[in-house]
Amino acid sequence: MEEKESKQALYLVMGGRVTDPRNVTFSDPESIHVAGVFSSYENAVEAWRSNAQRTVDDAEMKYVIVHLHKLLDPEA
Repeated sequence: MEEKESKQALYLVMGGRVTDPRNVTFSDPESIHVAGVFSSYENAVEAWRSNAQRTVDDAEMKYVIVHLHKLLDPEA
């Protein structure tokens, strides 16, 4: 019987000052704020929303969710 390996989903929430609010080019990558790594998309969205709302008045601040599991296993 073939055993299937279960894939772990990981989501990184990070943000910082961007050069242009229409893209994701950070002006100072060394100062990116890492809000955390989450195992569920729902928790990642909650962290993203919390941080994005905290910085809503600053148009140059942007938070994103990165699907780490897609970077770790691009063939999946």
